[in-house]
Amino acid sequence: MSKAKKAPVQVNGPTTAARPRLYTLEVFLLSGQITEKFAKKNPVVSRTIQIRGDQTLEDLHQAIFEAFGRWEQHMYEFQFGKGPMDPKGKRYVLSKTGDKNEAGLVTETTIESLAMKVDDRFGYWFDFGDDWWHQINIEGIEEKVAKGKYPKVTKKVGKSPPQYPDEDE
Repeated sequence: MSKAKKAPVQVNGPTTAARPRLYTLEVFLLSGQITEKFAKKNPVVSRTIQIRGDQTLEDLHQAIFEAFGRWEQHMYEFQFGKGPMDPKGKRYVLSKTGDKNEAGLVTETTIESLAMKVDDRFGYWFDFGDDWWHQINIEGIEEKVAKGKYPKVTKKVGKSPPQYPDEDE
């Protein structure tokens, strides 16, 4: 007896099981524990990251964490609303809390499943005590993914601020 093969699921475009798309994201640092002196020297701090659609929000977090030179892990979440800090927006979190705005877990949510388009934007909040807020813009979506390791940083603008303000700049 032969088993019927399950058809791949279509998500916002091409078949995700056959080939993931490549997303180019620009991650801007909006606020956090930044000194005035640092802000004057680095008016814009951003990182451009490429990530495959079959990778998760957890993979994106790790790429941002490394791209901004952080070394101590903290709680984080991704927010999809009218802006990067919309309290009514959908939230993708580390563990379920029962909050009505929780949309899923970062470990289970792929980039492709979010059905994003070029020019969409969303928020990333790292370290709920020091409040590092980021805005992530979808800069491009390509149908073909070049060989290589993803996610990867393709551009850096500005110096990364120290994770804690009392450290030397």
